[in-house]
Amino acid sequence: MLAVAPARAQVSPIITRTDMPAVTTQVPVDSLRLSQVAALPASAPPLNQRGANQTWNYAGLLPTAQTVDRYVAVSATAPIYQLSFGAFAGPNRATVAAPEPLPVAATGLFPITDPYQFYAVAAATATVQDYRSVGFGGTLAGLTVPVTYRSTAEQDVIYRFPLSYASVPDSSQSFFETPTAAAATGYLNRKRKRVNKVDAWGTLTTPFGTFQTIRVVSKLLDHDSIAIGGAPGLGFAVPVTREYKWLAKNHHVPLLTITTQEIGGAETVTAVQYRDVYRRLVLSRTPNATLAAVAAYPNPAAAGEPLSVRVPAGPLTLRATDLAGRLLFERQLTATGAPVVVPAAAFGTFRGSALLCIGTREGTVVRRLVRQ
Repeated sequence: MLAVAPARAQVSPIITRTDMPAVTTQVPVDSLRLSQVAALPASAPPLNQRGANQTWNYAGLLPTAQTVDRYVAVSATAPIYQLSFGAFAGPNRATVAAPEPLPVAATGLFPITDPYQFYAVAAATATVQDYRSVGFGGTLAGLTVPVTYRSTAEQDVIYRFPLSYASVPDSSQSFFETPTAAAATGYLNRKRKRVNKVDAWGTLTTPFGTFQTIRVVSKLLDHDSIAIGGAPGLGFAVPVTREYKWLAKNHHVPLLTITTQEIGGAETVTAVQYRDVYRRLVLSRTPNATLAAVAAYPNPAAAGEPLSVRVPAGPLTLRATDLAGRLLFERQLTATGAPVVVPAAAFGTFRGSALLCIGTREGTVVRRLVRQ
């Protein structure tokens, strides 16, 4: 009986509202540090490993960049955000705000700086328990612009609680667009269908430790539209995206997230990140010839000077952080083979050394930048 007791103790965790992001007050301040990984190691378990009482060993993950997630009170953001997402914002009320890029593939072409995302976790007394996105914000041509979803029913429901291996799949459809007042400068919208399924539970091991987790697979079907300076709008479907997220009790963010997109008919890993502690970054890996040709210039760059990035054609992710891991900007776009230009405004008022993580279909490379 004693011999089988540990096996019986292994049960699926149950994720609730208390496991979602809250205002960051922990010490040290990098308690939500995330490491980004260029590619999964050959020893990584296959993504189709699912079911009850699984064992996933990702101890071989090798970080190439780090960021620190921050969640702040809405009262700490710009006054216009407090009107749109504060205590008296009704269905758009947010419980936390995070300095994160807007989740639109075309924002690499859109002149938005200082982006925020606003999230709400249901009150403990609410009949329906969930965690959802209630809106976004950013600075557009010097104007701080809040963006809300078209209606409460069209907000992006990220999780419904309680969440466990026994949960049935669920879906939601969301729609947001920039306000009419900003149309002369630019316009964007996004229609999304999200399908969530808990397909496994078990023991996850990463360089951060070993944990009991459930795995949620989110399938995202997005269609974005963008127009700049009053020009005719451009609409396009984003490749089907899947987020494989391992969740555990009391950690507030996924312990591991693997993102894939359907490219050329194949499911391709496009991003990997996991909860971590501070580590000395590995920047000296030898890339293949295509990645070796990736370059960011001018470097050093003077204040107000745009950055050009020479990359191969295809899906592209640009993520810039300071040396402490604080996010400066993140952009997802499709490169055509010509150099990608990042406007100086993307760096805001930042000066000093930064790390630019460049993710392509060939892999990921990191370049050190100096902004004078």
